[in-house]
Amino acid sequence: MFTDYEVQLRERFLAAPVSPAPAPWRPVFHPRPTVPIGGLLGIGFAPDPAAGHDLVMVVSQGGHGVFDTTTGKLLARDRDPDPDVSDPVGPLLTCPGLGPLAGAQIRIAGLHGGGLHATTDDGWSLDVVSPDWPHHRVLLSTDGGLCHGPAGGVWWHIHHTSHAPLRTAGFSPTGQTLAVATATDLTLLTRAP
Repeated sequence: MFTDYEVQLRERFLAAPVSPAPAPWRPVFHPRPTVPIGGLLGIGFAPDPAAGHDLVMVVSQGGHGVFDTTTGKLLARDRDPDPDVSDPVGPLLTCPGLGPLAGAQIRIAGLHGGGLHATTDDGWSLDVVSPDWPHHRVLLSTDGGLCHGPAGGVWWHIHHTSHAPLRTAGFSPTGQTLAVATATDLTLLTRAP
């Protein structure tokens, strides 16, 4: 049995239209906000060793890739990566970096577990709700994830995964990049200059 509050919260989430994230967030990929990646299994963030901004490592059934989160450019691609069996955490939660991340172990969040940051140091929060399970809605907020009031004030429904299963959603460790990964695509938002 649901409480009145739970019913109201569910109705609030169902009624919220998908909207763009507010400033300072902007899509990384252009002209579409997502890039298709079939068989996406998980993603992980790491800093660019040369420039310091976020890079995202994508693990899919078709291989591994590294994207620049400020430009959306694919920096490295390996269609046939060697399986890494030496990972002490578990071979599905980290993978060896490639391209600018070569030599590093990248933590991966997605189908096999793991997780991304749900908050930033300056107060942004990301929540995933499922008022019409199995579909997920990704909510971005500035009120600590409470989602009070109507959408568009202090919280925004920024992504609806009705087309493919959600793999993961969250912020990079720097809080400058926000990612939503499904089984078929990757959405990146940044607030980096």
